Amino acid sequence: MDKQTDDTVSFGYERVSPQEKTRRVGDVFTSVARKYDIMNDAMSLGMHRGWKDRFVRRVKPQPGEQVLDMAGGTGDIAFRMATRGAHVTVADINQDMLDVGAQRAMERGGADGEGSLVFTRQNAEEVGFPANTFDAYTIVFGIRNVTFKDKALAEAHRVLKPGGRFFCMEFSTTEWSGFREIYDIYSEQLLPRMGQAIAGDAESYRYLVESIREFPNMTAFEAMIRAAGFANTRAEPILGGAVAIHSGWKI
Repeated sequence: MDKQTDDTVSFGYERVSPQEKTRRVGDVFTSVARKYDIMNDAMSLGMHRGWKDRFVRRVKPQPGEQVLDMAGGTGDIAFRMATRGAHVTVADINQDMLDVGAQRAMERGGADGEGSLVFTRQNAEEVGFPANTFDAYTIVFGIRNVTFKDKALAEAHRVLKPGGRFFCMEFSTTEWSGFREIYDIYSEQLLPRMGQAIAGDAESYRYLVESIREFPNMTAFEAMIRAAGFANTRAEPILGGAVAIHSGWKI
């Protein structure tokens, strides 16, 4: 959890004020927005596509359901859920990410029987929707960038209908020995260089790596989800926990 220490929170390995973190995270995603999906392919060697397909299979969006996809800017998850007939509200604090997603949605069009897509600027810590609005809440590779994760989880619980489901996919700490050391070298040394080569921005990708290191492990984050009021919580590791799918239900 991003606990306050002398009124500071973590921004990667630094301690900054909450306001400064919000501003700097915004700058990071403004910088990487146009190359975000290309970098995801490069960073994960294309594996993120399979992880996202797996995630949506776990969510099981149904035709007509109302889904809030938080931090979903570029639409990767939302498009997958809309194809299954769900009505998806794509929310993100960063307008540049939303603009990329909206442009992609226009270019993509929609097939008969698809659900709908709406793009809206939202802060995960103060969601501008009434309580008990959504059937499902999803957040993929986004919650580690939220300043106060406990507030975001509380808001996720509030906006879900009773019986609604929470699904989050986030990077974590792999428990596979051997692989962990290789992964550390890859992420700490190679990813910023890839960020520079592909997006012209090494520092933003250095922050993204550091934000993964600072994120709670699977057990600790599952405990945070339970503390927010969710029941039947579960953490499903991928690559030994390098990535994890978290879930919980609002009773």
